[in-house]
Amino acid sequence: MQDGVRAPATPQHDGVPMSKPDNPRDENPKNPEELRFHYTPTDEPGAEQETENAHAKDTTRVPAVIDALREEFGAAVLDVERYANEDTVYVEKNRIREVCRFLKEEEGFDYFVDLGGIDNFTAEDRYEVFYNLVSTERQKRLRLKVQVDEGDMQVPSVTEVYRAANWNEREAYDMFGFSFVDHPDPRRMYMPEDFDYHPLRKEFPQLGIPGSLPLPPQTPDGDLTMDPFAAAHGSQPVKSYEEPATDPDSE
Repeated sequence: MQDGVRAPATPQHDGVPMSKPDNPRDENPKNPEELRFHYTPTDEPGAEQETENAHAKDTTRVPAVIDALREEFGAAVLDVERYANEDTVYVEKNRIREVCRFLKEEEGFDYFVDLGGIDNFTAEDRYEVFYNLVSTERQKRLRLKVQVDEGDMQVPSVTEVYRAANWNEREAYDMFGFSFVDHPDPRRMYMPEDFDYHPLRKEFPQLGIPGSLPLPPQTPDGDLTMDPFAAAHGSQPVKSYEEPATDPDSE
């Protein structure tokens, strides 16, 4: 320290002093090997390093099953994608029931995990329905997907193959608007039957649609005072009802 001015501290990393680069304006060393962490220059295309995916599992690779699907259904198998060592097979929408039956009866995929919808918010094939299946005997997993255009939301129901798909298809209909053909009980899962919207579509407002659902005029204990759209109206919600005034002398 000179004349009351403290000398700048030497930069350190993990307690080890770091040397300054030759050019004070160049904060990054020119040699990536000098860094203690992985460094990939951004101006080198294709310099990404392949790393092992922690989510990859051997049970998700089913090349023999995919070959059997291609042999049985030909061009109806549109594409195969792989992520984290997991295969996703895209099939024609109108063949999904046949594909599921084949996988169950011929390939041993006896366990239906779930299905659901995806809204990609694209002009074509905006929606997708995915199906997760498991072979309990072979301990293998497989995901199927069908693409659904906004102009034709009909998808063959797979409930006659997997009874467990019943409520999943009802939920996907309720939230996205898919019409599952030949479903034994095509009712909405959560919303009223006369509700005109599907809440998991991308255009549905996060705060809901004011006035789309009637609110009760009052609660059993008092008048309703809570605004369900407080954030949209710039106010803060209070209690759901006004508690009746109590007479202190009556206690």
